[in-house]
Amino acid sequence: MHGRLAVPTLIRMDTDHAQGTYDEALERLHRSGPERLGRLTNHAPMVVEALAARGRSDAVHRWLDRYEGKLEEFPPGFEPVTEAGWREALGDPRRLADWIDHFRRAVAEWPWRDVLVEWWPRLLPGLCGGSTHPVIRVGHAVRALLHGGETAPRIAELAQGLGYWAARHRPVTGIVPISGAGGAAGAAGALDRVPRIRDGVPDGFPARLAAVERLPVWAADTTEPDLAAKRLTGLVRAATHRYATHGHGEETMLVHAATAPNAVFRCLPALPRALWAPSLQAAWTAAAAVTAMYAPADPLSVHPTGALDPDEVFGRALTHGDEHVIKLADTALDVSDEPALAAVLRAIELSAPVAG
Repeated sequence: MHGRLAVPTLIRMDTDHAQGTYDEALERLHRSGPERLGRLTNHAPMVVEALAARGRSDAVHRWLDRYEGKLEEFPPGFEPVTEAGWREALGDPRRLADWIDHFRRAVAEWPWRDVLVEWWPRLLPGLCGGSTHPVIRVGHAVRALLHGGETAPRIAELAQGLGYWAARHRPVTGIVPISGAGGAAGAAGALDRVPRIRDGVPDGFPARLAAVERLPVWAADTTEPDLAAKRLTGLVRAATHRYATHGHGEETMLVHAATAPNAVFRCLPALPRALWAPSLQAAWTAAAAVTAMYAPADPLSVHPTGALDPDEVFGRALTHGDEHVIKLADTALDVSDEPALAAVLRAIELSAPVAG
């Protein structure tokens, strides 16, 4: 159906995704850490899953070869995370390796779904940590496990994503709610009501996130799981469409207004229905905060593109090569309508292509 997502999201798997190319890439990547240069994210695990899921497994290792210079060694441990002390370790980036090791042990002892369900409500308030990249990585891992089969590298990838999320956990606090943007009004209208942060805030996600002072209340009255899922799909669709007109505010960071809530959506089928409404609210806070932090004062118009073929658009994103462009294209194919595909073309236009 035009512009509609279903639960669970249906994706195309090719034989290599099921048989090993994706797993080979994960084994190659798990020797590297989830970050580089002190804070920037290693996007490769997310991109290779998107390529495999979209029938482009033949491009996985070629893309990795170009990205390999950005990979760094896995970080050293600091202090093991314990059942008694995990709360104190939450949000401590020094404990990154310790958190990943904690989740490696957890998924070795318990089914991965049980681990996800136990930790999801603990981690959800800190969804904005790591510029939302940890939850995006978890969303890719869960999609692969649900649709591509449960293999050791994929379960290990989930442990990596959860550990990254725990180490970069960062709650959004002190936000003054703006009333009048109820869920029935639609996500697009709610995003239009998000006020931009004040001028003069230094660059950098943490500083800009701290400057977010007010956000509209949207869908806070949603408690029914199916309605929460429906509104979450509406948020993904609205944020993806909005990139076409507002992405020039910050061509990289505004991608996350769409990809972060879509990562949450991809996890819903693996979660109890009781967690769907809280997941919607956390996804809204993340998308709205990113919008407040980076949206431009004036939108651009969207030029008519004519009929767009989703596979062709994804191919253009792959040829461009930028990790955020590829991940936005992956989300746009979930939304699967003309405005979403036009957003990918805008991202290609705004972002510097990857050489090589």
